[in-house]
Amino acid sequence: MDDRALLSDLAARAGFSTVRFTAVRPTPARERLDAWLARGRHADQHWIAAGRDVRVDPRVRVPWAKAAMVLAVSHHHRRPPDPGGRTGMVASYAWGRDYHNLVGKRLRRLRRLLDEAGIRSWGGVDTAPIFERAWADAAGLGFSGKNTMQIVPGTTSFFFLSVLFVDRPVPPDRPLGDHCGTCVRCLTACPTGALRGPHELDAARCISYWTIEATDLAPEELRPAFGRWVFGCDDCQTACPHNHDPPDPEEDDLLPRHAWLDLDEILSSPDDALDARFTGTPLRRAGAVGLKRNALIALGNLGDPGAERAIHDHALRHLSPVVQEAARWARVRLTAPRPAPPHGASPRP
Repeated sequence: MDDRALLSDLAARAGFSTVRFTAVRPTPARERLDAWLARGRHADQHWIAAGRDVRVDPRVRVPWAKAAMVLAVSHHHRRPPDPGGRTGMVASYAWGRDYHNLVGKRLRRLRRLLDEAGIRSWGGVDTAPIFERAWADAAGLGFSGKNTMQIVPGTTSFFFLSVLFVDRPVPPDRPLGDHCGTCVRCLTACPTGALRGPHELDAARCISYWTIEATDLAPEELRPAFGRWVFGCDDCQTACPHNHDPPDPEEDDLLPRHAWLDLDEILSSPDDALDARFTGTPLRRAGAVGLKRNALIALGNLGDPGAERAIHDHALRHLSPVVQEAARWARVRLTAPRPAPPHGASPRP
């Protein structure tokens, strides 16, 4: 069995149904990464810039590396129906178990198998300083869409990426090339204009950044565009024609357990209970303060006057100044006049 067949077999034994290969060299699209950092598009995610040297050339960290194994695990499930009431939406990748645990466990198993075969490896799933999407593009696993997501043409962009660098040379797979053409649906679908242009995401305007990574409040002018999103955003992916009918994975750990969140329950839950409830899921990253901040913005956007009691009882008295300020904004938003929707349109927040 040659090295390519061996590596593919070990990946399958570890639970990865998709693997592609490319040669290790300075990271593909490194110029785009440097330009993005130079324009400050990463907002205050300083860890991205801190790992810049390894991101633009992994040989700084692993000079022995010969090939990159790019692996994918699908996470798409169809969104369950809106349960009604005052609910907020969660991005699809966060509906089930934390992918760092799920995919990380498989990576650890794969690395053990590689070690047993005498193959040296290093990598990770969204935790190491690796520009995963650039390696996936180079290896032909997918292509880089205008929304900056990695897309398998005609199939899906709803998958988790991970990369392992190994010390065996492997014949590389061919890149797929562009499959966006003239389509700009993702750019026009972004509620906050975070996609400044093709392949250029401005984190400082992105709903996912403000509801997950940021510890402060989003600028006031952006908040109405958040709608009902309380953790992440899928709008640029669901607008993509390549995602018209993505396959559902056979992954019990990724079943949609948290597609919708009860906003009143989020506000009324003690912080420690909320943190405990979401331990082992991606939602834990925002923390109780972040989730309550996000729930308040969604409540303000829903425009339901019945939410004022929950805001008064559980948010205005919260110890966090961020939650208090979000509560004040939501109360004002609840009473603000709203423009009538265009003729024939549904009234949405």
